[in-house]
Amino acid sequence: MEKRDIFIGGAWPYANYYLHVGHLAALLPGDILAKYFRGKGDNVIYVSGSDCHGTPITERARKENVSPKEIATHYHDEFVKTFDKLGFEYDEYSSTMSEHHIKYVEDQFKKIIDNGYIYEKEELQDYCESCNTFLSDREIDGVCPHCGGKSTGDQCEVCGDSLDSSEVLDKHCKKCGSKTVMKENKHLYFQLTAFEKQLQELINENKNKWRKNALGEAQKYIDMGLVDRAATRQLEWGVPVPVKGYEDKRIYVWIEAVLGYLSVGEEVAEKRGIDFDKFMSNNNPNLKTYYVHGKDNIPFHTTIYPAIISAMKNNYKLPDYIVSSAYVNLNNEKMSKSKGNLITANELLEMFDSDTLRFYFSFKGPETNDMNCSLSDIIQTHNKFLVGMLGNFVNRNLSFINKKFAGEIQEGKIDETIKEATIKSYKLIGEFFERGELRNAVTQIFEYIAMANKYYDSQKPWIQVKEDIESFNDTTYTCTYMIANMANMIAPVLPNASKKIKEILNLPKYKWEEETLQGNYKIQNLQMLYNRIDEKNVLNMSEDFQIETKKKSR
Repeated sequence: MEKRDIFIGGAWPYANYYLHVGHLAALLPGDILAKYFRGKGDNVIYVSGSDCHGTPITERARKENVSPKEIATHYHDEFVKTFDKLGFEYDEYSSTMSEHHIKYVEDQFKKIIDNGYIYEKEELQDYCESCNTFLSDREIDGVCPHCGGKSTGDQCEVCGDSLDSSEVLDKHCKKCGSKTVMKENKHLYFQLTAFEKQLQELINENKNKWRKNALGEAQKYIDMGLVDRAATRQLEWGVPVPVKGYEDKRIYVWIEAVLGYLSVGEEVAEKRGIDFDKFMSNNNPNLKTYYVHGKDNIPFHTTIYPAIISAMKNNYKLPDYIVSSAYVNLNNEKMSKSKGNLITANELLEMFDSDTLRFYFSFKGPETNDMNCSLSDIIQTHNKFLVGMLGNFVNRNLSFINKKFAGEIQEGKIDETIKEATIKSYKLIGEFFERGELRNAVTQIFEYIAMANKYYDSQKPWIQVKEDIESFNDTTYTCTYMIANMANMIAPVLPNASKKIKEILNLPKYKWEEETLQGNYKIQNLQMLYNRIDEKNVLNMSEDFQIETKKKSR
């Protein structure tokens, strides 16, 4: 089978706070898909990075009296460490601060201008006469027109409503407190409306490839009526606008950040000696693209990003598979830093092995609907499936051989029914992975493990060893065959357990294909895959996720 070209783009987390469970649930599918396709031997480019520009970072930097770069660099470095602990294997994890990204964005921005999809427009904008500068919405303090509460220029801090700065009452500059005035300012606009027909066609073509929430949100966005979007913003921190007269502005983060997929993808391709234009070409019949992100990012990936690609006229393929997650709630409540109902990925990693988290958020993740997450549920899921099913099957087989035969597994005849079921499982699980249906894939893996446990119980090897050693060897060899293939099947989701099994049986490196056994095997350094978690011990660390939001020091 010819190698395929696989492009996987994981959403770029915003670098102003630590990764939380919502990020973990939304981004995990990208790493699982990358591991699966690498196991198939395909040409995989899997990229992501930290979104480091925009007003939230500049506002935080102003409050803490540091530079925006310091804030962004700190959290970018933290993201890298967290992804590493979680077992993510990006081909490159970059940031929007990188020189390559900045140059790439400037070049493509100029190309979009040359292609006629960016135009200049004057508009009224809040201006501070004391600071002698135009203000972005986050640089404004005011009063919410709906509830009368304190608000910024884009959101009420009391009722939470999203606002347009023109609606906000009694507006003042955050920096100096002076009352704002309205003044004409020029900005560049992206002609999103020019792509409405093409975007509708894209939605229609991908009804079997995009997740339902992506289809629904994308259609809603178009039905509401597309509007041209500002492509520049009044900021000092971001990618410079490569147009004379716009030195005091930066390219708006919504257009700049999504281009990160292509800027970093190009970098990876160059390092491998791959022509990225040909790799991403709409004429490449071997290419499949996956974009992995949370619900909030759906409009950017289903409408804005495809429109930008089209406006560049590079003939790049538009998104194939949109792997968009729903929301993660904690203890039946929406996550909130201010309420203390938020837990970071790092805090979870202090309590659980990365395999446990990877399994939980792929098996129970917000694939089609919002999920409710609790510490108790993670523990129960770990104990039932990882310990009770996978760990139990591996341990009771290999421990018995270790005890009775000094770890020597004698060659036997593999049950043909099991062999057929194994080959069928690879095919079915692989199809689920390729459609981005991770929950179905993981469920099918554990159906195979359940079948293995049922086979072991029905064969009763503890009796066979006394009455029919040849049948015992056949049963043990068949079970070893299943363990070897489990190591491959679980590798994309449970890389640590897969590696342990491979080392115990001295098996070849993971590939997504049937593991055939030959000759005898010697068990080496047998160890438990997983230990049962005592719920009381973990709950003592954090009572059902009611963790007080820690004051994080940089």
